[in-house]
Amino acid sequence: MSSVAQKRSFGAALWDWLTTVDHKKIGILYLLGGGFFFVVGGIEAMIIRFQLLTPNNDLISAGTFNEMITMHGTTMIFLAAMPILIGFMNVVMPLQIGARDVAFPFLNSLGFWMFFFGGVFLNLSWFIGQVPDAGWTSYASLSLISDGHGVDFYAIGLQIAGGGTLMGGINFLVTIINMRAPGMTYMRMPLFTWTTFVASAMILFAFPPLTIGLFFLTFDRMFGGNFFDHTMGGNTIIWEHIFWIFGHPEVYILILPAFGIFSEIFSIFSRKRLFGYPSMVFATVLIGFLGFMVWAHHMFTVGLGPTANAIFSVATMAIAVPTGVKIFNWLLTMWGGSIKLTVPMLYAIAFIPTFIMGGVTGVMLGTAPLDYQLHDSYFVVAHFHYVIVGGTVLGILAGVHLYWPKMFGTMLSEGLGKITFWFFLVGFHLTFLIQHWLGLWGMPRRVFTYMDGQGWNSGNFISTMGAVLMAIGVTVLVYNIIITQIKNVRVANDPWGDGRTLEWAIESPPVYYNFAQTPLVRGLDTVWIEKLEGNESGITPAEPIQDIHMPNGSIIPFILSMGLFVTGFGVMFRTEQAWGLPVLIGGLLWVFIAMAVRSLQDDTGYYVTKEEILRDLKRKGGQK
Repeated sequence: MSSVAQKRSFGAALWDWLTTVDHKKIGILYLLGGGFFFVVGGIEAMIIRFQLLTPNNDLISAGTFNEMITMHGTTMIFLAAMPILIGFMNVVMPLQIGARDVAFPFLNSLGFWMFFFGGVFLNLSWFIGQVPDAGWTSYASLSLISDGHGVDFYAIGLQIAGGGTLMGGINFLVTIINMRAPGMTYMRMPLFTWTTFVASAMILFAFPPLTIGLFFLTFDRMFGGNFFDHTMGGNTIIWEHIFWIFGHPEVYILILPAFGIFSEIFSIFSRKRLFGYPSMVFATVLIGFLGFMVWAHHMFTVGLGPTANAIFSVATMAIAVPTGVKIFNWLLTMWGGSIKLTVPMLYAIAFIPTFIMGGVTGVMLGTAPLDYQLHDSYFVVAHFHYVIVGGTVLGILAGVHLYWPKMFGTMLSEGLGKITFWFFLVGFHLTFLIQHWLGLWGMPRRVFTYMDGQGWNSGNFISTMGAVLMAIGVTVLVYNIIITQIKNVRVANDPWGDGRTLEWAIESPPVYYNFAQTPLVRGLDTVWIEKLEGNESGITPAEPIQDIHMPNGSIIPFILSMGLFVTGFGVMFRTEQAWGLPVLIGGLLWVFIAMAVRSLQDDTGYYVTKEEILRDLKRKGGQK
């Protein structure tokens, strides 16, 4: 297999992407899949905002509105933000630690296809006309009485997608623990790798409760399990505990990789080592630990009692401390630095005040007596979006501009990037800042319309206009991506000029085996150290050039995930349709046969020969 790009037929290229186990290609697939669902979720958000543009609006019905808010929240959290961040983890983290690939390439591919088919399964509910309508949290009191198969789509689709995410988390943990290059101690790892490590550990502990809760919900709805039905001895509130034991760590699973991206950006574009690196690492770990201690602040109004409320209120305020440490370290990284106002840096600078605003309202809602007043109001909607959009989505947009040249070898337009930045940032604050006041003025969330004369007209109009500006910004970004790929102007290894970590020392995009020779890591920001000492390549090899062992691609992850997808339909329609039970049985056989083939397959991979590596190095040398 030559790493020299050759023209291939569409079928050959499609087969390559369907069977790839290359972490970089799987990362790109995650970005494409997550980006698609991001657009879907954005369209749902625009429909919600236009429904609330004027009082007594009848653009969509109350039932459709419930479906929209359910699918918007579910899509954005599970199918957009999380997969896009996993995409960045896939592409960047193995390069930062000097690895050839992740520890389990086959499972990496299986994780992506399970996410993809789970997301498609969930969104096919629109075409069947039975859509989840119990809110993105799907509280048991609503989900148990929901007619049709809407909530079944939710439960089964998220179980399939969530299984893929859990595989990814385990894979990243094993990769970071076992596959770091020589000299890459834990305290020399880049901050993005550290945040990937902690977020993956949180996935390991947070996703099993969600899986169990969805399993219980599926059994309640389909087999009369009565886990959550209080009339049959169940407990409705247990669903809230199970969901938020997953749900609050999920917030930090989303925000920590964004923190990692911003840490890289502040260091690169201030031309300085990250200030307070050890305290940043400690703060990251502490956020991961405390993230599991605060779930019941979502449940202050269910009657847990003053003692429980007080404990979770104090824990909520405590988690603001390590976040504050990070904020001050980022500011001090910029202090005295030689700052370049690139598009990624603009996002990073805008992120700090935006996220602080979300954090302050979080501490307000963490105060139990105040939460009683603000509960289920638009103030909560505003807070949540200031954290998720003002933190995670700004981090995603910054990461897209920062790592695009490394992934694709082309540079997104800085001019168009700044247009996207200003439209999105101004639109975001217009959309959600006013919603704090709407909440204080008494507007409840999850209402599909409101009467005239309640003082909410102007606030909703401003909020909808802000959403339009955000949509324009995202549209400009899509145009930027398309035009950049059409022009196809190639860039150097380190297109930003000040890269500090290993990914910036290899060509853009990297060859499929990443490093011709395993690098020797000589300190924190190892590439920067090499540059300062006059080594323009940025890498000191830890080994001579030799044959490299690589894994073979496989179609089994795609087939196995499709089997789970088919099985999901069989489970839902097993008693209603004549084809339901055969599809269920056939889907399970499909899955087990795929698993058996994988288990019996003697796949030892292949070797990239020393001669091919030398040819690649000679080719790259000839391009200089």
